[in-house]
Amino acid sequence: MCKCEKYVKNDVQLPVSTDLKKPRPKKAKHLRVRPPDLPILERSNWLIHLHYIRKDYETCKAIIKEQLHETQGMCEYAVYVQALIMRLEGKIQHSLELFQSCAILNPQSSDNLKQVARSLFLLAKHKAAIEVYNEAARLNQKDWEISHNLGVCYIYTKDFRSAEEQLNLALQLNKHDLTYMMLGKIHLLQGDTEKAIDVYKSAVEFSPENTELLTTLGLLYMQLGKHQKAFEHLGNSLTYHPNNFKAILAAGSMMQTHRDYDVAMNKYRVAAHSVPESPPLWNNIGMCFFRKKKYVAAISCLKRANYLSPFDWKILYNLGLVHLTIMQQYASAFQLLSAAINLQPRMSELYMLLAAKYHKNYYANSLK
Repeated sequence: MCKCEKYVKNDVQLPVSTDLKKPRPKKAKHLRVRPPDLPILERSNWLIHLHYIRKDYETCKAIIKEQLHETQGMCEYAVYVQALIMRLEGKIQHSLELFQSCAILNPQSSDNLKQVARSLFLLAKHKAAIEVYNEAARLNQKDWEISHNLGVCYIYTKDFRSAEEQLNLALQLNKHDLTYMMLGKIHLLQGDTEKAIDVYKSAVEFSPENTELLTTLGLLYMQLGKHQKAFEHLGNSLTYHPNNFKAILAAGSMMQTHRDYDVAMNKYRVAAHSVPESPPLWNNIGMCFFRKKKYVAAISCLKRANYLSPFDWKILYNLGLVHLTIMQQYASAFQLLSAAINLQPRMSELYMLLAAKYHKNYYANSLK
């Protein structure tokens, strides 16, 4: 009995874990999935874009030519990039025709119309550009670039009210330094310096490190005689860009006005490294030497300024002043002052200096 029971116990088969014998799943083979074929019209767009942004224009034009041949001229992107390249090469009329073709292929694209208008603007066809920009604005009313360019076109057509409206609209859509600059220019063209200053102050608050805005604001304060504010903004401009020629020249001119000639000369020395052929720079250097009674150096600098800009009446005035007061060469002074009067006939100081010349040598003529 016991043996039997023992036999039965040995005969029982215990359940075996199936996890150990479960076959491992085979690794799936990586199958190469073929990408979907691009439409023939767009097959080479990526390659055209790649060579265009690399500025490899010759290769880009070759690919465009092949693409247009395959698509029978129906590839919009190829025509668009070809037009951009033509514009970069100075072939504005050809680029205009190509952009017009893009507008025909896709009349609902505001970008195509913007490029058509841009080419018209470069051809000085401002009224035609305004019409095309207005058409583009109907397709995309929230594009600041359209409003900005419309404002610029209106400036060239002397419609300052419409220009101001469009530039203000552009600023509402998106603020840009260039839009502020053009809006300030409108007020300056209208002779409203105070409004221009308000615009540039808003621009500086938006972009406090823009040296062009800071310099322009400083120059406007100089015109109004607010030298402290002018010097502050010019100093900020030089802080961000120490070699800013316009700011250096303006700051040196202010120091020269306050008879600080040595500091002004140091400023001009820095400016001469960046723009050595500037007529206003040599004119100011010459007058610094004149005030320091270094007359030979003064005449040399003024003659160089006159050589660089022979039709600048201020340089002619200063040369006439030097010839009259120091060299006492009355004939040369008369020629220089007469030339300055022909260029600026409404400047009373020129006539006063010419009368002083007559007073010194021809007293009777001065009475006439």
